[in-house]
Formats: sequence, structure tokens, C-alpha cells
Amino acid sequence: MSGIYELRGKRVYVAGHRGMVGSAIVRRLAATGCEVLTSERSTDLRDQAAVNAWFEANRPDAVFMAAARVGGILANDSYPAQFLYDNLMIEANVVEAARQAGVGKLLMLGSSCIYPRDAAQPIAEDALLTGPLEATNKWYAIAKIAGVMLCDAYRAEYGCDFISAMPTNLYGPGDNFDLETSHVLPALMRKTHEAKVAGDDAVVVWGSGKPRREFLHVDDLADACVFLMEHFSAAGQVNIGCGVDLEIGELARMIADVVGFEGRLEFDTSRPDGTMRKRLDVSKLSDLGWQARIGLREGIEEVYREFRSGEARQVRLGG
Repeated sequence: MSGIYELRGKRVYVAGHRGMVGSAIVRRLAATGCEVLTSERSTDLRDQAAVNAWFEANRPDAVFMAAARVGGILANDSYPAQFLYDNLMIEANVVEAARQAGVGKLLMLGSSCIYPRDAAQPIAEDALLTGPLEATNKWYAIAKIAGVMLCDAYRAEYGCDFISAMPTNLYGPGDNFDLETSHVLPALMRKTHEAKVAGDDAVVVWGSGKPRREFLHVDDLADACVFLMEHFSAAGQVNIGCGVDLEIGELARMIADVVGFEGRLEFDTSRPDGTMRKRLDVSKLSDLGWQARIGLREGIEEVYREFRSGEARQVRLGG
């Protein structure tokens, strides 16, 4: 299962380097002594010929597959075909091009939404494909399940050292604050900040506030990805999380406290809750020797400082 794959001195391609996850991996790789490779926006990862040409020209030794079409409940519900097609094409093209180019190691990043809606908590890796998916993000989930299976299939048929990791809900520097496409934490932060600035009496939170979620800082994720790349080699995905969850209502109150919003929270129960609980069993990763270090409040305070600095608004706010 384990073995050392040394990144130092390697040519390492980070697919999706402009995104929150990819940029965090690039930051983390700076300490490994590798050469980081990235592709320009003109290289459409959904285009097989373009991807093959890039791999042929650049010949990476290792690949972190962080490129994906992502979004929250609203985005998943509004664009099901795009979420399924784009993610399937990105995964298939990069994995096949990596095989053809003789890439020595590849890490495919998925999402905890691959697991069944009603999986036993905390969710272990062997829960995959044991029940129906959560309807609000099933298209993205199906694409990511295909990515896991693709890596396992290439390992079985071609002997490729391709592995998969499934992170829990992520947040951190470079997050997306567009209310149309963002996930719950940055969306709540933006709404709460704007309510404070406007002097509003209340912030509306989607759903009942009762679902429980686990949140991992993206810099912890990047550290775990580098750890797995260097120390893990086997079929089957590895969960990445902190092992602790909380209610969305608790998260909203924590964000309000960090932002300094003193009004009330109103829960819009006409909006979907999604899966009621989704905490990952991270014992597999813990047994390998890795655990998260950044606490949730500490991480939220950092992200809010970035948001207030104006960088997040200029680069990722949208809308």
C-alpha cells in the first residue's frame, strides 16, 4: 500500500492550478523541490487532442488532477449536463494522456459527495456504491465516481500508479464568493458581511440549519495530497478530512461572530438541506500518518481577512 515516491526533482503538473485547490497544491509544492508545470487557459482539458498535445510537449513525471467544474446545490441543479459532461471529459482526457506520456504517478481528486446519501457515519471508503446518491449533486458525484474507477482500471489494466483522494467540504484562500455558484461557507460569509455593512437585522440561511458538515482548510488538503503522492500507492480512494463536523446553523453563528454581525439568523426551510450528515471516516489516512492542523475558526478568520482585503471581491466574487 505504501512506498516512497520522491517529488523532489520531478516535473509535476498541477491541472486546475488557478482554482482554490490547485493553487493550494502549487503553494505546497514550493517546499518539495520539484518543478511545477501548469497549462494555460487555451488548453481546454475537455478537448482530447489539446490535452494529448500538452502532455507530449511537456512530459510531466507526476500529475495532481485538481481540475473540475464545481459548484454548490444551485449550480449542480441548474447545469446537470454540464457538470456531468465536463468532469467526465476532463478526467478521461487527463488520465489517458498521462498513461500515453508515461507519467509515473497521478493523484485524482474527487469529492465526499460520491458516497450514498444515507451512508453510515462517519463514512468509510468502502461505502462507495452501496446506496443511492444525494439528488442535489448526483451529476457531479457520478462524474467523480467515474474518476475513481478510471484510476483503478488503469492500475489494473496498465499498471499505472494512479491514486484517488476524496476531500470533505473545502474552504480557504481563493474561495468562490459568487452566490450563484459558491458553496455554503463562502456564501454565508458574503451574505453575512453584506448584511453587516447594510445594517440589516437578519441573514437568511438556506435550509433548516440542521444538516451537519465537515470543513477542511484547503492548505490542509494540499498537504494531505502531497503526503499521499509520496506515501500511498493502491487501488481505492482515500478520504481526506479533519474528522469533526458541525451543524450549518452552528457554522452560520461562527461566521456571524467572526464577521461581527449582531443580527439574527433566519432559516429558509423552503430551500433544500441536502444530505443531513456527511462526515468522513479519516482513519485510513490517519493510519498512514497524516492529520489536519488548521482549526475551523482560525481558518474562517483567515478567509474573512482575505475577503475584506478586497482581493476576493476582485478575483472571485462575481455576480
